[in-house]
Amino acid sequence: MFDLNTGTSQQVGAHEAAVRCIRWVEAPTGGVLATASWDKTVKYWDLRSPNPVASLTMAERVYTMDVQYPLMVVGNAERSIQIINLNNPTTIFKSITSPLKWQTRVIACFPNASGFAVGSVEGRVAIQYVEEKESSSNFSFKCHRQDQNGSKDQQGVYAVNAITFHQGYGTFSTAGSDGTINFWDKDSKTRLKTFPRCPGPITATAFSKTGSIFAYAISYDWSKGYTGKLPSVPTKVMLHAVKDEDIKKKAKR
Repeated sequence: MFDLNTGTSQQVGAHEAAVRCIRWVEAPTGGVLATASWDKTVKYWDLRSPNPVASLTMAERVYTMDVQYPLMVVGNAERSIQIINLNNPTTIFKSITSPLKWQTRVIACFPNASGFAVGSVEGRVAIQYVEEKESSSNFSFKCHRQDQNGSKDQQGVYAVNAITFHQGYGTFSTAGSDGTINFWDKDSKTRLKTFPRCPGPITATAFSKTGSIFAYAISYDWSKGYTGKLPSVPTKVMLHAVKDEDIKKKAKR
């Protein structure tokens, strides 16, 4: 944990393998830190104690995780997805296989905690609802693909690296290895905005608390291995002022 006031840092937890995800859980009983790792565990930490207050064993290595209390969704290797109700944080509420055919890259929970979005290395996103009664609203779509040689018959397929929901409007962004960002409305299944292509992959995104600023990171994501790490790919964070007309759901005609 890094203290912005003092400029000091301290270790607050540990895993037996690489820590892949960190999320702060703001529960009614108080905040806890959730960490997920390639050691196939999710651990919950009270920052006042060096030991986890609880832990949960996953079926596989954790690749991605997101929280929107009381919903936690964990994406693992082999396309398994674990859904946890944080009112009972040491028990898996539901286990499913990703509706996407290739490796899970990112998961993001809906602001109302009724479901989540899943992005894969194959340039696809799936919208999934937690409750079975809403399963008819599940769907997936292609994104982050680029026409090759000027032909729509040949497309380069890129990983979806980041998905972020706007807390006010419930719309969301996707960002990929192709260096593009899109804003989407899942309810109308429409694209709201496309950003100009950046000079490198987009590796992370976030909306400010008010949703008026959109931050995104440009850096190499190792999607093309060592040979793809070119000096021309920048490493920087960009801030974009968000206009309502770009992110707000369009009125139905």
